[in-house]
Amino acid sequence: MILPIVAYGSEVLRKVAKEITPDHEGLSALIADMWETMYASSGVGLAAPQINRDIRLFVVDSTQIFTQMNEEETMAYTDAPGLKKVFINAKILELSGNDWSYNEGCLSIPRIREDVYRKESVMLSYLDEHFQSHTETYTGITARVILHEYDHIEGKLFIDYMKPLKKKLLSGKLSDISKGKVRVDYRMSFPK
Repeated sequence: MILPIVAYGSEVLRKVAKEITPDHEGLSALIADMWETMYASSGVGLAAPQINRDIRLFVVDSTQIFTQMNEEETMAYTDAPGLKKVFINAKILELSGNDWSYNEGCLSIPRIREDVYRKESVMLSYLDEHFQSHTETYTGITARVILHEYDHIEGKLFIDYMKPLKKKLLSGKLSDISKGKVRVDYRMSFPK
């Protein structure tokens, strides 16, 4: 089932999400719905807060980014061809490498993109959809998508990385998004 994406201004996007247990009600269906919602919205990642669930769950499919690149562009990234994975109760253990810029956007903040600096690599511990424990390091675009989605479960948004002046210049657009004055080709829910 395709779920509505929660828009900027909704409280759930600013909450630190709660851990879940294997007996979380309807978890398998929720994960399936998150994949369907992400693909229907042309996203490469989706966190539970973006569908109005304050739990530590996100899905990532960075393979989609690489399918849009030519072979030369793909070779610039060590993480090609990307990955498709479920992350539950993720915790960052270490950030490493240089800060690098990439133009990010967010399904909850449509029509706004900005260059964001993030570390090259992230090591994190997490549980998969079968509640098997993993500790892994990710790099490049995949690390970036993971860090973007991880921010969502920590109540942080990519616009928080903007300089104050840039954010002030976008305040009108952000206000319009929170009021539902934005056109998108996917389902959204807006703050009351």
